[in-house]
Order: sequence, then structure tokens, then C-alpha cells
Amino acid sequence: MKDMEFSALLCSRLCHDLISPVGAIANGLEILDDEDDAGMRVEVMKLLAQSAEVTSARLKFFRLSFGSAGGFGAKVPLNEAENAVRGLYAAGNIDLDWTSDIGGMDKDALKLMLNMILVAGESLVRGGRLLVDINGENSPLEVMVTVQGDKVIFQDSVREALLGEMEGEEITTKSAPAFLAATVAARIGCTIDYIPREGQDFSLRIACQDIEKP
Repeated sequence: MKDMEFSALLCSRLCHDLISPVGAIANGLEILDDEDDAGMRVEVMKLLAQSAEVTSARLKFFRLSFGSAGGFGAKVPLNEAENAVRGLYAAGNIDLDWTSDIGGMDKDALKLMLNMILVAGESLVRGGRLLVDINGENSPLEVMVTVQGDKVIFQDSVREALLGEMEGEEITTKSAPAFLAATVAARIGCTIDYIPREGQDFSLRIACQDIEKP
């Protein structure tokens, strides 16, 4: 797949994930313009604040996962990444359990991890738990992302894209983050493994040999 075509897919994905909260803000402002009831205006203001928070959280996450946050070749503090992930799921029904023994990560490895977290979280269609375990203080970098839920659906197309088993021409806006993760992993020498668990639960594992950790 050509870079421009893939960039268009990512842009479409970004717009898809932002249109709902941004649209809610626009609708809320229209209601405020016509609404005179004080109680109703208070409720609309609450919805506006919530939608603005969701929009801001998604933008912060996508800045790290799709963009060039930190500059080229920069290291990114992991607390920034953790805050972005927590913000992404704050308004939903996914509980995040985050543990790490390192303080920062190479920007490309971080991009890989965040896109893997994104596709893993999307499999929790009814909510559940998302466990992120980052190890690398005294060993090569390893990230384990585990999902646990009552209804877990990990689409074959997304899994195949994540594991590098899909041609670029088959990528869609849904599988674009998985394809980005696989592309980054191949470039920086990391591997991605899919590990089935009990029932529908599963883990995704990243192993990187030569990534610097500050």
C-alpha cells in the first residue's frame, strides 16, 4: 500500500472516531442558542463539557499513536502514554490496569504499543478489563496487553493485519491501526504474538530486543 493511501485511511479513521463527540458539541451549541429553560441549559452544558472532554482525550491519544509526538527520535515518558490511554477509556466501561517498570519508551515502540492497545480495547464490545504490563528494566522490552470481558470479538481482519498476515490493499479504516502497529514492529525489529486465553479472552505480546529505555 502506498504511503498516501494509508495516510488517507488513518485520516478517515481519525475523523470517524472524532465525529461523534464533535457532532454532540455542535448539536449542544445549537440547543443552547434556542433554549431558554435554565434547567435544560444546565443539562446541555454538562453534555457539552463531557463531549469536549472525550474529544480532547481522543486527540491526545491519537497524537501519540498516529502522530509524531515528542519529535523525531525522541523518547516519550510513559506517564504521558498512560494518561492518554486512561483518558481514552475514562468515559466508557473498560477498566484499565497499567503496570510498568520503566519510565519512558522510544517513540516508535510507543506508537506500536498504543496502536496494539487500541485494537485490543476495541474487542471489548461490552466492556471489561484491559491489562497493560510493560517490562524492560533489566531485560529486552516486552509489553503484554490482555483483554478480559463477557463478550470479546477480535475480528480476523484486525488480527491478521496486526500479525502482518494481510496485504496492504486489503486494509480498511477498521484495521488501519493494526496495520500501522505491524509496520512499525517490522521496521524497529519487534515481534507481535497473539495468545488465546480462556473463553474469548486473549493477550497480545510485543517483544523488542534493541529498543532503548530511558
